[in-house]
Amino acid sequence: MTRLSEIGELGLLAELESRGLIAGVEHDAAALADGLVATQDALVENVHFRFDWLGWRELGFRAAAVNLSDLAASGAEPEALLVTLAAPGTTDVGDVVAFYEGLAEAGVRVAGGDTTSAGCVVVSVTALGRSERVPGRAGARAGDVLVVTGALGAAGAAFRAGRYVRPPVRLVEGRALARTAHALMDISDGLAVDAAHIARRSGVRCVIDLDAVPVAPGATVEDLGFGEDFELLAAVESPAGYAVVGRVEAGEGVVLLRDGEPYELRGWEHFRAG
Repeated sequence: MTRLSEIGELGLLAELESRGLIAGVEHDAAALADGLVATQDALVENVHFRFDWLGWRELGFRAAAVNLSDLAASGAEPEALLVTLAAPGTTDVGDVVAFYEGLAEAGVRVAGGDTTSAGCVVVSVTALGRSERVPGRAGARAGDVLVVTGALGAAGAAFRAGRYVRPPVRLVEGRALARTAHALMDISDGLAVDAAHIARRSGVRCVIDLDAVPVAPGATVEDLGFGEDFELLAAVESPAGYAVVGRVEAGEGVVLLRDGEPYELRGWEHFRAG
């Protein structure tokens, strides 16, 4: 018997994909007919969030923002959110109202969803939008530069301090980058892990200079591996004003450099033991 903790989330997806049971999972969102883009993300209490670190309203905004980040990585204009909320029956109605107020702060209408009882709070959001061009992760080319839309490490630094930081929503930047980027995704699992997605799907090597990465105030280099920054990472011919953090070469995998020397940076993957 093979356990999920042994193969991790990426191994599970590869197994399902190889069996033809899922398709199109190599990108941040599913690009469907007529420019429709759909994505879904779930937040589970004590896995993705803790109520002693954030309130219900902030949870609502966070649930919307992490899904809108996938639309941003697809160059999409958001149209609606479908929201499922599972919660214990003892939950205060005012808290649920605050949660939906937080969702509304993201500026995209909630058009449907579901509510159900559960032993802990689980939130699942489906975000729908439309895009004229979805670059995906598979088009990076040797000679491209790698750019990011903002400073990284804020989420890791906040986590070390026992709190959360509000995710950015890079929809405008995503639409601008999607017009010309060869590959585009959001940084949710850590810089090294997410760059590896582009390298693997594009069949190239991504070389990242950690000394060139804009680091958020209070963050360290190690925080760049934490994830949940929700900035965008793009492979482009020209940086167009964004911070250049690396380059794309012929080859495979990801090479991280610090002071010109190879450097190891861990990232997040669901199911992995430890």
